[in-house]
Parts: sequence; structure tokens; C-alpha cells
Amino acid sequence: MQLDVDFVRAQFPAFSVPGLVGQAFFENAGGSYTCGAVIDRLTRFYTERKVQPYAPYAASIAGGAEMDEARARLAGLMGVEVDEVSFGPSTSANTFVLAQALRRMIGDTGGAVVVTNQDHEANSGVWRRLAQDGVEVREWRIDPVTGHLDLDALADLLADGAVRMVCFPHCSNVVAEVNPVAQICAMARAAGAYTCVDGVSYAPHGFPDIGALGADIYMFSAYKTYGPHQGIMVVRRAVGAALPAQCHYFNEGALYKRFTPAGPDHAQIAACAGMADYIDALYAHHMPGGDAGPLARNNAVHDLMRAHEVALLQPLLDDFADRNDVRLIGPRDAGLRAPTVALALDRAAEPVAAALAAHGIMAGGGDFYAVRALEAMGIDAGAGVLRLSFVHYTSAEEVARLRAVLAEVL
Repeated sequence: MQLDVDFVRAQFPAFSVPGLVGQAFFENAGGSYTCGAVIDRLTRFYTERKVQPYAPYAASIAGGAEMDEARARLAGLMGVEVDEVSFGPSTSANTFVLAQALRRMIGDTGGAVVVTNQDHEANSGVWRRLAQDGVEVREWRIDPVTGHLDLDALADLLADGAVRMVCFPHCSNVVAEVNPVAQICAMARAAGAYTCVDGVSYAPHGFPDIGALGADIYMFSAYKTYGPHQGIMVVRRAVGAALPAQCHYFNEGALYKRFTPAGPDHAQIAACAGMADYIDALYAHHMPGGDAGPLARNNAVHDLMRAHEVALLQPLLDDFADRNDVRLIGPRDAGLRAPTVALALDRAAEPVAAALAAHGIMAGGGDFYAVRALEAMGIDAGAGVLRLSFVHYTSAEEVARLRAVLAEVL
């Protein structure tokens, strides 16, 4: 079964906006278009429910119910308990809060934290700064040629049993290789460590099955998964109970509040249910009559998305196989990576992105907060990389157009 791209694109109002018609969007790693179901829910909340939720009057009851619905339906899609899903202003903010919790835990019990230099700075810098408070920080380093994270190197870091948390990306926002999350989590667990997985660059390509991955903490950004600007965080009960709470003391008993220091954005939380609406709509369209549960529906849609993306990505990767003026970062096999293609050029990247824009190709140039990864691979972070990123709503025609224009510009 193939993804019906015309049906998919009909769910996104952006594709019918006059100013965007004819523009091919290849900066999805920086934020996706928002699906109509999310926009509808956000509009309804702001017009009909914008009161303090959970009070005993109709508008408030409805608002609270929509917030609860978002949490419950996202939990169902990812195969976790409802109270294991929490929201925050961004993934960067959520990671900061978790780092403060780990700082306290290690201060009481001792131990080290593992970070990578493959990460976006949001899932690296906050953990690294724990060293200022005496926490031992160990770096799991990428291969300087391929950007790959070697599991044997992780095993060495875990060998003495001192590590309390392993923080790593599902895939990097520049390397794009899909890391073996389940295997890494199993290794950490066997060594007595928890795992914190940055899923920001993977989740746009299919919501994860957290149970299958085995992650203790999994985080991603709703504004990159067709939703509002919220950080979504899954904290499994065991690690949630072990980490010191960072909330108001009277909220410590509620897992979904333990790592939320401030009041959440009610409207945006409620609107996140629209992401589940979208997944369900894709499932119903492609598998009419199907009666699978939410996790199975999500997994089926995930596979549809990934198959479409892989098919579109491989020809683009092949274009760079024999060029000596372009360095393709990450695997050349589309099945091993996300459709985020970072190219180190023989010139600064941002002017090339501007040249693409003149042809109706929306892309970006820069370091994308992955300075450590670029420098580890010998790439000038000042010159940056040209990043071309797409998701399942990207069409074959858009990729063909990108390839043609890019060949001309380069």
C-alpha cells in the first residue's frame, strides 16, 4: 500500500495558501506545517474554552476535557500510560527541567551522565553544564567521518556501572542516521542507567512505539509533528518516581505534573489532540474498515510515512555519490536515516539556500544548533551546512524539482 499524498496534503491548509502555492518546503526539520485538525481545535479552544480549566461550569469542564483527551490519545498512540505523558513550553525547556532533577539525584547518590556530540545542543548542553555542579559527564563521540555512534564505545562508557543517565538522539538533525534506540536502551538498562531519548528529529516521520523502544524518557516537539508549539515528554513511571520532582510540592503525586514547574499552555495542549485526529484520519483513509487499537493504528501510519519518505529520499542521496564539491553527512542508504539531508559545501551554505529560495525551494543554511557534531566531523560551523528536510506530505514532484534546481545552483 502506498501513501495517498493528495489526501495527506488536503489535510494541511498551508498547501492552499496563495503565498505558499508553488513553494516547495524543505525546511521541515525546523518545523512542519500544521494540520487542519490542530488548527480547528486551537481555534475552538481560544473562542469557546479560553477559561481556567477544571472548574465546575460548562466552558471550563469542556476545556479540561479537551486537555485530558490530548494526553490520553497521545499516550494511546505511543503505547504508554496516560499519566506518563506531560507537556512543556518546548523540548529544550523540558530537557532543562530533567537535567535539574538528575543533578539532585546524582548529588544524593553519585554517578555520571553520558551525552553525545551528535546531538542538537538542547539535548547536550544542559546535561554538560551539570559538570559545573560536580557531576561527571562522559561524552559518547561520533565517528569523525561518518557521524556514526559506535555501540562498543558506549559499552566502554557504561562498563564501571557508574552511569545514571544516557542521553542521546533517536536521530541527529544533521547526521540523520536512525540510531538503534532499543539496543542502546537495553545496554543502558543492563548497566543500571536510565535513558533520555531526544526524538525531535525522528518523531515527524512517525510517532514512536515507546514500549518497543524501551526508552525511560522520550521527548519531541509538537510543532515539528504537525501541531502547536509545545514540548511533549514521555516519562515512564519508574524513572519519574526516581527523579526528584520539579513542580509545586502539592503536585508531586501526579506523574504528568512532576516535571512541569510552570502552568501549561491550556489551548495548545488541547490542540495536540488534533495530531491524533490526523493519524486516525490517515489510518481510516488507507485502511477502511480497520478496527485496530490506537498503538496499532499509529504503527501502521508510521510505516506508511516511512516507506514514502525512503522512496523519495534515495534518488536525492544518489545525486551526491560522485560529487567532490559536496559532502553528504550521514548514511547514503535512505533506509538507515531520516529524510534530513545536510550537505557541507565548498562555500558558505546560507547564500546557497537563498539561491534556492529564488527558485521556490524553501530550505536553510547554518549550524542548526549542531555545532558540536559539525566540528567533530571537521566542518566549519561558521560556513554551516545546507539542510534539505522533508516529511511524508512532500511529493515526488517536489523532490524532482529540488534535485533539478540544486544541480543548477551548485
